[in-house]
Amino acid sequence: MLADAWAVRRTSTSERGTALPPAVDHHVHLHLIDASGLPRRGIAGVLDLGGDPVALARRSAGLPRTTFAGAFLTVPGGYPEGRSWAPPEIVRTVTDASRHPGVPGGARTAVDAQADAGARVIKVALHADAGPVLSDGALESVVAAAGERGLPVVAHAQGPGQVERALAAGVAALAHTPFDAPLPRRLVRRAADAGQIWISTLDIHRGDARTTAIGNLRSFAAHGGRVLYGTDLGNGELPVGLNRRELLALQEAGLRGDDLLASLTDPWPSAHRADGVATFVAGPPPTDSDDIATWLSRGTVVTAEELTRVD
Repeated sequence: MLADAWAVRRTSTSERGTALPPAVDHHVHLHLIDASGLPRRGIAGVLDLGGDPVALARRSAGLPRTTFAGAFLTVPGGYPEGRSWAPPEIVRTVTDASRHPGVPGGARTAVDAQADAGARVIKVALHADAGPVLSDGALESVVAAAGERGLPVVAHAQGPGQVERALAAGVAALAHTPFDAPLPRRLVRRAADAGQIWISTLDIHRGDARTTAIGNLRSFAAHGGRVLYGTDLGNGELPVGLNRRELLALQEAGLRGDDLLASLTDPWPSAHRADGVATFVAGPPPTDSDDIATWLSRGTVVTAEELTRVD
């Protein structure tokens, strides 16, 4: 049923099961969680989308493999400045749309600070429901400066018109599936056709917001949009590891079988998957696609040397 899967025996336990590419959570906040349990619960890699770039750069090369955006780029008084969970180190304010390096408060200066620390993406806050946001000029400058450093831009886009602004500015990815209102199909199609990526984060929602997010993601996926599994781990009571509820919500949004697995194992923003590790799930893949999400949630990370392929 799954093209990117193979039958294996686990050397340490003699258990038979299935090896899959390493799983990645594409939206976490490591300063809010204990990440040590992630590999045991199936997550081999993470993308931190809002943290202290200095602390993140110091993380070891062990598991989970970590890529990061560094600090949120925002404006004075904008999200997430002043939140209890957002220490000053994870927020960088932009007060000047300058594209020249070294300008205090400049868009280029803010991007360079994250890139110099080792960021692989740049995160911008376009949360208009929570305060002021970057101007069009500043947003365009951030995207341009990031492009010069070879980095995509990820946006938290929330509030009237923010998804449209992100798309118009060339933002590569949305940190959350839009959830505050159903999006017009024309806009969703434009986002998919432009190659924009949406990170799921469906399980952080309940009620109408969850229904809206799943509906928007279903439309995006149906138009060929690229969807990545991400949980916003650190935001509320979420399981540390593969999140069955997130996988089931993705399945509800129309991602099944290979599409569901692809969202979970896509190495973005890296070009290649992590070497030397795999996701191991006991037993063969289920024959009913409705059971894939629950089965995947039982995975654990193992080294490739621990697995022997069997026919």
